[in-house]
Amino acid sequence: MNIIRCLLLFCVLPCAFAQQAPWARPDIPVSAHDRVYAADQTSNTVSVIDPSSNQLLGVIRLGDPVPGALSPLYKGELLVHGLGYSPDAKTLAVVSVASNSVTLIDTATNGIKGKIYVGRSPHEAFFTADGRELWVTVRGENYVSVIDPVQMKETRRVELANGPGMTMFSPDGRYGFVCSSFTPELAVVDVASHQVVKRLPQISPFCPNIAVSPENDEVWITLKDVGKVQVFSAKPPFEQTALLDTGAITNHVNFANNRNGKFAYVTIGGANEVKAFRRGATPELVATIPVGNLPHGVWPSGDGSRVYVALENGEQAAAINTVTNRVIANIPIGQTTQALVYVPNAVPHGAGTENLMPLGEAGNTARLHLETVGSSLPDAQASVAVNSLGLLDLVQIAAKGLAPKAQYQVYLAESDHAPFGKLQPLAVLKTNPDGAGIVQTIGPLKTLTHGTPSTSAPTQRFLLVTDVKDSSRVVLRQSGSSGALN
Repeated sequence: MNIIRCLLLFCVLPCAFAQQAPWARPDIPVSAHDRVYAADQTSNTVSVIDPSSNQLLGVIRLGDPVPGALSPLYKGELLVHGLGYSPDAKTLAVVSVASNSVTLIDTATNGIKGKIYVGRSPHEAFFTADGRELWVTVRGENYVSVIDPVQMKETRRVELANGPGMTMFSPDGRYGFVCSSFTPELAVVDVASHQVVKRLPQISPFCPNIAVSPENDEVWITLKDVGKVQVFSAKPPFEQTALLDTGAITNHVNFANNRNGKFAYVTIGGANEVKAFRRGATPELVATIPVGNLPHGVWPSGDGSRVYVALENGEQAAAINTVTNRVIANIPIGQTTQALVYVPNAVPHGAGTENLMPLGEAGNTARLHLETVGSSLPDAQASVAVNSLGLLDLVQIAAKGLAPKAQYQVYLAESDHAPFGKLQPLAVLKTNPDGAGIVQTIGPLKTLTHGTPSTSAPTQRFLLVTDVKDSSRVVLRQSGSSGALN
């Protein structure tokens, strides 16, 4: 009878025995000691969230908003982009792409421990399983910079193909898997010797994100330029096990185990959704979850009961219940967020609100939608975020359903319907092989006026996307229901 009772208990509470990535540790229930961090690229902040209440506690300001890059940058970080954290949860590593830096932050106090400057355009950083090394992928060059996080200096380089995108380690600490953003190659590195032991073909050159399962059996990489996910075995000979068509602007991937099984969550930026796959020999799509504009970073809670998703054009983090696969909260964060991580027990004691600042101007964002014009590109659409930078605004457009490897001209128009009026060029949008693309531009886009300076009332302006060589061939126009720039 006692054996039967034990078996019944095991069946009722399988999640108690689950393990979560990246350290393959037993479940850690969500609590006020945990933190969610989001790397906000335009506002140059790190947003800090308490997942127990799903509230933004404040931001860690690492630099001025993006226009500061127009003059020499003597202090502060620029384009806050990547995140990683140590196995003991005490240190957050923040990568800033344009200032070539890694900032180490004390998770308990939100204070800066130090900064390490590396090569051109680093992308992501993560700690080895023993916490003794921090590997930074230097995407603008051809190596991983290996950092001693105590001495805060580079100790060696692991040379790879051009454009390493991200490193993630196997839970047993033996291998580091490094995908590439410029070369169609996934490298497997022996951590102890720092030697490349295998080079595997990516089906496309542009991989921004990689994850290794807590069971140490699978490696998933996202391929942003073709809208796919490639799955490999995490053990020799590291063969490909699956190739999934996921959708335009496939961004990040991560894992969550719960009482329903083992799952992978993939952010699909072009579709404004997260796809959940049941993991196994043949991954099975089990849920498609609408989340908001341009989902990017994704990370599970310490018990796998939730995944948190950064909405790059939505300036929010969405919390998803992984049992129901529904959004349970939306939390305001900084602008054009890229990476996001969930760190269990980041603040063992106290409130953990020291050194935080209010969201401020970074919370001032307008969201627009562009819809297709005509029948030649029936699936074309785009999400738009207009982020206030003080006197200036940054517009980011994320489009899908356009012609592959094409160029389009973005205009400000006087009307949202034909004949559209006078057109003012803003930017050129270039698409990937899957017909998706992202473009940014900066200007006083909420206060543009025509006529003389004495004009008292601002004139509304609307976004328009046309063929780059023929402005009469309009492919996207601003939806009338989404407002206007004025």
